[in-house]
Amino acid sequence: MNNVALTGRFTRDPDIRYTDGGSTIARFTLACDRRFKQENGPTADFISCVAFGKTAEFIEKYFQKGMKMELSGWIQTGSYTNQDGNRVYTTDVVAEQVGFAESKTASAQHQDGGGYRAQPASDPALAEDGFINIPDGIDDEELPF
Repeated sequence: MNNVALTGRFTRDPDIRYTDGGSTIARFTLACDRRFKQENGPTADFISCVAFGKTAEFIEKYFQKGMKMELSGWIQTGSYTNQDGNRVYTTDVVAEQVGFAESKTASAQHQDGGGYRAQPASDPALAEDGFINIPDGIDDEELPF
């Protein structure tokens, strides 16, 4: 079985592209903390991810550098020949379901001055329970779940 579950932060804004047929593709990298850290070793892994269709459109609309995401999907490998004629092998996580891993306020506090605009603590989208309210006008078909 090929299942992946990740929680990590965007290392940069997602790279959004469109196919000739009008489908959306989002490519992004998540920095995921390692559970077990070795002295003088890396503390995080940088995982290449890709999303298609409605999931990609959701990512384009709601995610940017520094934000924390929960993702489930699968690993996909591939290869291609580059301009120099060398074979290049790829490994990506294909995002099937994605979601917010923290509130806008918590994300803004983590990234204050970082890669995106900080939100005020009185963000009207944030409910008292700490969850983000889905804005009015979003059609159920826009949600990737």
